[in-house]
Amino acid sequence: MDTIEARSAATAELMNRFNDVFQRHDPAPLAAMIAEDCVIEKISPAPDGDRCRGRDACVALWSEIATASGTHFDLEETYAMGDRAIIRWRLWTGPTASIRGVNLMKVRDGLIVEAMGYIKGA
Repeated sequence: MDTIEARSAATAELMNRFNDVFQRHDPAPLAAMIAEDCVIEKISPAPDGDRCRGRDACVALWSEIATASGTHFDLEETYAMGDRAIIRWRLWTGPTASIRGVNLMKVRDGLIVEAMGYIKGA
């Protein structure tokens, strides 16, 4: 039986694996988590951002972020409900320089199909 609780648990598990990519700076698992028709709504260029379309393009973008030298993410909160998730994070780009942000994620059939990222900071 497909319940909201079961979908939420599956979405939370996928988001944990996704977040591990950035914690470990290891993008290798990404391709297995991303749907072929995935769309990322990027935060730049300001003010409206841009879109990244398709598994290969999304994996390439997230791989670049995950392997950026001298950076690390602090996960502030991950919340899943059904096929949606919210990830609040802080990206450190130096000892005292950081950007706070949130990703709104959508999952279908166990794969990420949509990500919209928003930031607070310069």
